[in-house]
Amino acid sequence: MKAVTNFFDRMVQKFLPDAFLFAVLLTIIVYLLGILFTNSSPVQMVEHWGTGFWDLLEFAMQMSLIVVTGYILANTPIVRRILTTISTLANTPGQAVVLVTFVAGVACLISYGFGLVVGALLGIHVARRVPTVDYRILMASAYSGFLLWHGGLSASGPLLIATPGHFLEDVMGTIPVTATIFSSTNLFIVLFLLFTLPLLNLYLLRSNGSTAANNPALLQHDEQASTEEDMPEPETPAEHLENSQILSIIIAVLGLTFVVFHFAQNGFDLNINIVNFIFLFLGILFHRTPRRFLKSVTQAVKNAGGIIIQFPFYAGIMGMMEASGLSAQISLWFVSMATDFTLPLFTFISAGIINFFIPSGGGQWAIQGPIMIPASIELGVDTAKTAMAVAWGDAWTNMIQPFWALPLLAIAGLKVRDIMGFCVIILIYSFFPIAVGLLFL
Repeated sequence: MKAVTNFFDRMVQKFLPDAFLFAVLLTIIVYLLGILFTNSSPVQMVEHWGTGFWDLLEFAMQMSLIVVTGYILANTPIVRRILTTISTLANTPGQAVVLVTFVAGVACLISYGFGLVVGALLGIHVARRVPTVDYRILMASAYSGFLLWHGGLSASGPLLIATPGHFLEDVMGTIPVTATIFSSTNLFIVLFLLFTLPLLNLYLLRSNGSTAANNPALLQHDEQASTEEDMPEPETPAEHLENSQILSIIIAVLGLTFVVFHFAQNGFDLNINIVNFIFLFLGILFHRTPRRFLKSVTQAVKNAGGIIIQFPFYAGIMGMMEASGLSAQISLWFVSMATDFTLPLFTFISAGIINFFIPSGGGQWAIQGPIMIPASIELGVDTAKTAMAVAWGDAWTNMIQPFWALPLLAIAGLKVRDIMGFCVIILIYSFFPIAVGLLFL
């Protein structure tokens, strides 16, 4: 295992470019594939790319705010104390990796955006407590929890098909989450990975044999934003407003009142917008004054640059894949080989491939659902299982797709090549329990 892990780590360190260049290379690859394997001309592929380029602006803003609001909240005294308390459960490098993996996995089952931020922030606090832990493996462990998100409560595909009026309702009807998220297939995969991923990451840590001290700059970078230092006494009316705890309390109470109203009206709907909303207004409340809050914001926005500039490129890739029909061709090729027994597995694999170019659960379901569900009905395969196969394929290759790692890496102060060598091992390992669950349960 040490030789295999070191091999992938060396290959990634040597050949994997920066996350932005990775997006650029994917753009060029999809452009050429579209010309070679579809009826789209070079000019049409450029048109598909440019037309789709801005389709993820809302999503890019959501993910940027996840990083910003998560950082702001984590930099409040009360949350720092909570994370520090949790980190005391780890006293050795092995305990550090197990703790971060498990907590990140549980958090991602609750909400994917919440899980990404919690995993990164807890990893930083744990690394401060256990400075001999391999920081790269620790953050790869935090990211491995994201493998579970599409089997959890924020799973976009399963939640969509449980909603009356979804775009495939005429074909498959509505399918309750009891048949998807809470099915025996999904519960087996989720529980197996939740309890074995910590052990896998522990094994990776021991196989790697690294106990090198971490770079203090990585572990202390967010402490530079500390808002607890003494502020100068306000003198002008404007400065009194900037230091007013009353204003922060009023706006925070208004925001948190809406949160209560949201859950009362919608149940436990912990979507990405409400997560950002909670983070934002708790951050305002816990920082106590507008000045301290804004000081934290100034530091937080520095972490969102990669997301802001890269997400439009992935939107352009999605535009080329969908408009050219390239993504549909990949799905149809796998369907042509499938039987009633193998369709869930082939659906999962094809979804994993497509996710590499279209790393969006909802967007991927919109492309694959109209192909896989009719094939499922024709072969007599449970449509709920087919939907979960798409969901797990989407989650699976996130382990080697930098798109979703960007928020975590921004908070952790790492580059994509720092963790991807270890994530390849996680990808290979996770294939087997997912395949078993889809084929036999």
